[in-house]
Amino acid sequence: MALLLTLHPENPQPRLLRQAAQWLRDGGLLAVPTDSSYAVVARLDDKEAADAMRRLRGLDERHHLTLLCRDLAEIGLMAKVDNRQYRLIKAATPGPWTFILEATREVPRRVSHPSRKTIGIRVPEHKVALALLEENGEPLLSTTLIPKDEKDALNDPEEIVGRYAHELAAVLDAGACAQSPTTVLDLTGSEPVVLRRGRGDPALLGLA
Repeated sequence: MALLLTLHPENPQPRLLRQAAQWLRDGGLLAVPTDSSYAVVARLDDKEAADAMRRLRGLDERHHLTLLCRDLAEIGLMAKVDNRQYRLIKAATPGPWTFILEATREVPRRVSHPSRKTIGIRVPEHKVALALLEENGEPLLSTTLIPKDEKDALNDPEEIVGRYAHELAAVLDAGACAQSPTTVLDLTGSEPVVLRRGRGDPALLGLA
């Protein structure tokens, strides 16, 4: 049965973060707030949890899951980043951006796109999400919490608990999120390509 943990949005309680990280280590899924919307997260090396995440969302293996990272250094471990890509990512993070990059060998093959070997990756600008990443000590696998056959992400922690009482270990309640998706940039080609416009304004990065 999913539990509702109320965390301070600016100074999340260490005791609750430790409890949340333990649930992840035990194979649980968590719903956590980010700078765009609530997301479902799991440990990167937990295949069963990743499969459960895909079932919860109704996603197939071709749908990009996203790695939440603490900083640029962690991105560099998970994705192949050249100098041009690095400068753009540095200008945009942390923030509401998701970057499609070529995955390194640190990323399990079952997580990356099956044909392109790419991964979505980002650094969220939300203190609860970042504190959980710090407590976990490594990137987390994530996907936006959008119910099957619906278009909008859930934004009410109590509703999330009610709808996913048996699929989630807990919901980290830090209040409502912006409820606006990240802007997705494909950086695998010679020039960045905007795949989805969201909270991040491409013009701020010099992109049309």
